[in-house]
Amino acid sequence: MNVPKTRTEYVVSMLRERILSGELKAGSALRQAALAAQVGVSRIPIREALLQLEAEGLVEFEPHKGATVACMSKAMVDDLFELRALIECDLLSRSIPQMTEQDFELAAHSLDTMERAWQREDAIAIWSDMNMDFHMSLYRAANRPHVLELVRTLNHNSGRYVRMNLLLTGAKPRSELEHRQLLELCQQQQVDPACELLRTHILDSAAEIKELISN
Repeated sequence: MNVPKTRTEYVVSMLRERILSGELKAGSALRQAALAAQVGVSRIPIREALLQLEAEGLVEFEPHKGATVACMSKAMVDDLFELRALIECDLLSRSIPQMTEQDFELAAHSLDTMERAWQREDAIAIWSDMNMDFHMSLYRAANRPHVLELVRTLNHNSGRYVRMNLLLTGAKPRSELEHRQLLELCQQQQVDPACELLRTHILDSAAEIKELISN
């Protein structure tokens, strides 16, 4: 993971973590003056960070209320995960025929790192980003950089849902097995089975998450 280089990047990383971990609850007000005092920065990087998090779907700006932590909903889960399934399966189908041995080695290394990280105390906090890194390693050979950025944004938006699923359902063992199966299918150049597994992998997660959300 990248180390934040600017004040804005630091604030984005800090607030994203507090939202995804559940420390900042849905609907909580994000007052710029209070946040600036807490972090020890001016309001400018706070404002820029909140705008970025709004683009990621984690923050909402409401008239006469300012910025708040975005609420979670089943409808949002459907939007995010169905769009992810559509775009990521297309990327994977384009990527597999172009993948080299080096691509497979990088994907395997990413998966090994993610599995080892599960033993750490902060596993839930870092697993979502590492999961995204593994998936992205399978899509890069498609050579669709703008689509990859869209996938990255969708994954950031769905990150808190994924963490909630991990915390409350113990979904990690199933995800780990499916990741191994997905990598094997990619190595075997089995495009259709790999895409079907990826689609099921994403949509099954969505179904589990929706059972945890009341609205």
